[in-house]
Amino acid sequence: MTVLVLAREFDPTADAVVLALVDRGTPVLRSDLSAFPTQLVLDARLTGGQWTGRLSNEYHGVALTELVSIWNRNPSSYSFPEDMTAEEQRYAYREARLGLGGVLASLDVLWANHPNRCADAIFKPYQWKLATECGLRVANTVITNDPEAVRRFAERAEHGAIVKSLGAASITEEDEIKVAFTRRLSDEDLRDLRSVAVTATTVQEWVPKAFEVRLTVIGQEWFPIAIHASTPASYTDWRSEPSALSYEFVPIPQSVVDGVRGYLARANLAYAGFDFVVRPDDEWVMLEANSGPQFGWLEAATGAPMAAAMADMLTKGAA
Repeated sequence: MTVLVLAREFDPTADAVVLALVDRGTPVLRSDLSAFPTQLVLDARLTGGQWTGRLSNEYHGVALTELVSIWNRNPSSYSFPEDMTAEEQRYAYREARLGLGGVLASLDVLWANHPNRCADAIFKPYQWKLATECGLRVANTVITNDPEAVRRFAERAEHGAIVKSLGAASITEEDEIKVAFTRRLSDEDLRDLRSVAVTATTVQEWVPKAFEVRLTVIGQEWFPIAIHASTPASYTDWRSEPSALSYEFVPIPQSVVDGVRGYLARANLAYAGFDFVVRPDDEWVMLEANSGPQFGWLEAATGAPMAAAMADMLTKGAA
């Protein structure tokens, strides 16, 4: 039985998992979606209610019925010949997404994670509601384009408020990458909130923290790793200063274990990365749940066998 890995050409984490699969003797086909249709070939046929046929590239091919699992590892998008017009490329993209994507999505294999489940899980408002329904604690939040609503919320927040992005926190303008890290709202910010009206703005109560935790769950393997920040900037958002961080494994409260298990079951995710703030009183507050988390950096920093856990899960498949 074969594992399909959908990943970009340059992806060290995917490289590590593929090597772990090979070490286990598990056949693997790795491809980026950008290889379709010029380098990746689909020949799928619906027979007796089941999709059969092959998916192949210049190096390897696999029968669809031989697939045991698919790792949806943040592949790039489909790529088409440059001599096609923009409208032709848009049409071809739709057909590729609904054709190749639709065939793969219909297969009865283990997905890590299924693109439909990832599409649901990307919405943080959905995450926070689901988390509370599963017994996890989340911070009080307002999402609004009303500046006065933000002002009132911040004034009532006991420890102040932070503003954060719901999606990707970076934009590129004139070849310059700009990153909007989570930050605390200052008195100066609250005096001029006109930018709130530009779009949906997300503000949360600041949660006092002893440290943060990235909990990566891969199948039945759990990796709770504390992230300790040593500078003011990294204390507010550890992504802003990776060199100021240190790591250690920590135990998980049973209430958090139960809540995360419930979340994974409700969201139908095979693996995920959960970010928590741990308060000085040891209460865990969930910040978000990522359905396609990066974990190679944590494995490099701590030695946690995450690539091996992923390879084991993919090899086992849906059995």
